[in-house]
Amino acid sequence: MPTSSPPPPSSPPPAPPHPPADGLLSAARRNLRETGHALSHPSHPPTPLLAGAPKRWQRLLPYVVVLALAAIFIPVTINVLTAQYELDAGIAGALAVAQAAPLLMLAHRPLQAWWIIFPAQILGAVVLLGQDGKQDHAWPWTPPGLVGYLFLLLALGLRERRRTLVAVWLATGASGLVLYVISSHRGTDNSLLMFILGAVVLVVGATVRERGDAQRRLAEQETISEAERAQRTLLEERTRIARELHDVVAHHMSVITVQADSAPYRLQGLSDEAREEFGSIAASARESLTEMRRLLVVLRSEGTEGERAPQPGLDRVQQLVEATVRAGLPAELSLPAGLSLPAGLEGVPPAVDLSAYRIVQEALANVVRHAPGARTRVSVSSDGAHLTVLVVNDPPPQTGSSLAPRTPVETTGTGHGLVGMRERVRLTGGTLDTGPLPDGGFRVAARLPLPPASAPSSSSAPPPTPEDS
Repeated sequence: MPTSSPPPPSSPPPAPPHPPADGLLSAARRNLRETGHALSHPSHPPTPLLAGAPKRWQRLLPYVVVLALAAIFIPVTINVLTAQYELDAGIAGALAVAQAAPLLMLAHRPLQAWWIIFPAQILGAVVLLGQDGKQDHAWPWTPPGLVGYLFLLLALGLRERRRTLVAVWLATGASGLVLYVISSHRGTDNSLLMFILGAVVLVVGATVRERGDAQRRLAEQETISEAERAQRTLLEERTRIARELHDVVAHHMSVITVQADSAPYRLQGLSDEAREEFGSIAASARESLTEMRRLLVVLRSEGTEGERAPQPGLDRVQQLVEATVRAGLPAELSLPAGLSLPAGLEGVPPAVDLSAYRIVQEALANVVRHAPGARTRVSVSSDGAHLTVLVVNDPPPQTGSSLAPRTPVETTGTGHGLVGMRERVRLTGGTLDTGPLPDGGFRVAARLPLPPASAPSSSSAPPPTPEDS
């Protein structure tokens, strides 16, 4: 009986593939391409330094500086090349113009200026290399050439990215090294000095630029945050007003429900169609009340309870002013006789009634906070077509030798300052006029429209609380 042969041993797993041999070369070529792109493409538009400065002399300052640099370095370079290095006047003038005239571009195109000055400096070093017997002078950078090149590096540090600055620095060091190798017999080589000073200047310029960029981004973020905060304040105030107006709407819907339900019992001789119509009206009103209750749940903030007291109105303005007087603010109230009693409020819609009270409350709260002790006058009047609410305060009294701080009206009181006032006036279709007075006081004037006298008035029963609706 033949025996089965043992299974062959399993083959070892294949070895992981080796990384490509040219991986480092590819990375090096990619970095060289990016560096070349950075050296040939400025990272900023050709706008001068300080172009966004608020004052005209600040915007002109970069042009004045570059004009002064060119006016100084061109003649100085010519003088140094002819007197110390004994170059021909024509060659010295050409080198001086090539090395110093591009300094005029530092205000708006420093990278393009570097592409002119850097080759001109190397060319000048090669020309000076042919001067025999001048080993006692600085080389390859002449004194004016070295100082002018440092100004160029500073302008680059203030405008370009780090990759560009590193590339410029390495190119400067490499050129100095090559020139030193081909002429190591010169004892006054200053290429190492340029390499060190160039690094310091580039770091200083880059630090100043990055600090300015950080401050600019911070200012932009603060502007965005301020806009978002203003929008959030507006939405919060609108939500608060909507919660308060819920009581007003719920009151009207409750009146409609009661009238529709009781109509078949109060009115004799109604047909079946009329009874069904009143029943449909009552059912729709009850459904609307249910939806209003759900809306209130959505608008109510987490962890808060609904207000159980009815919403205030003009009948409580006098109590509000009296409470302000007890808090230490001298305030006076002027009310028409009809408005001082609840019976005189029958012609004022609930939304206008509530808005007028809140405007007075907000204005008094602002006076207490920003002008403590200032004499304040509150006036509520009506001409039949409009209800006018006026709150005027005098300047704050003197405390010692200085006046109390006059801070603009901000978020205080029960709402959000002028934001809440504007929203309440906009809700009623009225107008609001606010602003400082010539004597240092402040004025708040609201004009709210009233319905025609012939319009039917709603029931004077107090509006229900959110829980009751």
